[in-house]
Amino acid sequence: MVAKPTDIALLLAFLIVMSGASSHARDMYRYTNDQGNTVVDYKVPPEFASRGYEVLNEKGAVIEVVPRALTSEELANRDSAERLRDEALAEEKRLREWDESLLLRYSTIADIEAARDRSLSELRIRVSILKSNRRSLKQTVENLQAQAAEQERRGNSVDVEHLRAIEAAQTEIEITDRALADRDVEIGQVAADFQADIDRFEMLLEVVELRRNMLANENR
Repeated sequence: MVAKPTDIALLLAFLIVMSGASSHARDMYRYTNDQGNTVVDYKVPPEFASRGYEVLNEKGAVIEVVPRALTSEELANRDSAERLRDEALAEEKRLREWDESLLLRYSTIADIEAARDRSLSELRIRVSILKSNRRSLKQTVENLQAQAAEQERRGNSVDVEHLRAIEAAQTEIEITDRALADRDVEIGQVAADFQADIDRFEMLLEVVELRRNMLANENR
């Protein structure tokens, strides 16, 4: 399902109205079936429960991660069981905080895209400044080298301060080159992080939409 930039507040308001007769909202579950597809439903079939699943609240956010069942070997190993439990708790915390952060900061996919564009624009401005500085430093080195060459043509030795100035400018160019490489990596990482947020937010919207449709069907 392709998520539309639907206002999540409106969806949640609809859910509240639709579920008014219930004492509390029903949790939903996300698991993987035999075909490797992700399924969201009000229950987890027993044959899939042993693989582990996620419990979702009315906003589609993760509230619990249930780990897969232990193998017989793992059951005999207390350390393995504790490690699996700790990993599930850590993943639960990570997903819950991610979901809550997305729902707090954004209402639509367009909000995330706008934030991404602002961040990337700021980084590209910094890259532009660095490139401009590099051009200036390169010109400085060329000018200093030309002056040094002229001194030598006249039979004079190039003074130490002149040589130091050339060396300092070349060092600044190297530092700027490293900064440019770092910014390129940062731009790629920021773009990837925002894409992950978009994908995750689309999943949240899909769960809310699915819950709305299921509630509507139940109340017909």
